Amino acid sequence: MSEPILAARDVRVSIGGTPILHGADLTVSAGELVAVVGPNGAGKSTLARAAAGLQSLTGGSVTWHGEDVRKLRGRRLARTRAYVPQRARVPDGVTVLEAVRIGRSPHLRPLQRLVAADHEAVARAMDRAGVEDFADRQLSTLSGGELQRVQIAVGLAQETPVLMADEPTSALDLGATAGLARLLRDLVEHHDLAVVLVVHDLALAAAVADTVVVVSGGRTVAAGPPVDVLTRERLSEVWHVDAALQEVAGRTALHVDWLASAR
Repeated sequence: MSEPILAARDVRVSIGGTPILHGADLTVSAGELVAVVGPNGAGKSTLARAAAGLQSLTGGSVTWHGEDVRKLRGRRLARTRAYVPQRARVPDGVTVLEAVRIGRSPHLRPLQRLVAADHEAVARAMDRAGVEDFADRQLSTLSGGELQRVQIAVGLAQETPVLMADEPTSALDLGATAGLARLLRDLVEHHDLAVVLVVHDLALAAAVADTVVVVSGGRTVAAGPPVDVLTRERLSEVWHVDAALQEVAGRTALHVDWLASAR
């Protein structure tokens, strides 16, 4: 097997003296969609940020293409992975096109203007994310689903081998969530991109992911195909619910006994 793009091993993180991760793992290979799931406060987003080089480690290792993430800085890191935060800042007066152009920054020297290749990369990113029709609109006028697509377009404009998205569907309605799920799956299947998706929705994770990584109590407790990982026993152990995942004819459903406790 080829070397994974991302290998995070025994990751440990403390913030303000409080341990958050106690030994978490995350591996991502080319052409793979990996969903990171877990209860609130489990450390999912912290693991993603640590893997992305945005959060310092207190132990363990993170490598990108075999290179220590701590050796990757600035534009080199931004050319290695694109990171879409959970709550991106929405500045006033910035259009969609202007925002996506920011994604080319890792490929530009200070004060360098975009050249033809950069404009082409921006156009491709906007087309893939489906935001070209509102290129001239200001970010502050967009719906939640539209804004998330723009943030993904910014990441795509970086032209990295991995796109990491932290809870991109957390504030979206069902239609926008389904549209974003189709977009992320399409990026993996047709655009030779690996995707890391931090998400709460277990049914969504099971529907789109090749691999599900379960984080609980600051540790990775399981990783593998959704049907092998999201078992009734693990749902009970980690989320304390009586629930079961069912997949029939490509449709995924999470059946929960809302009035029963698995404790």
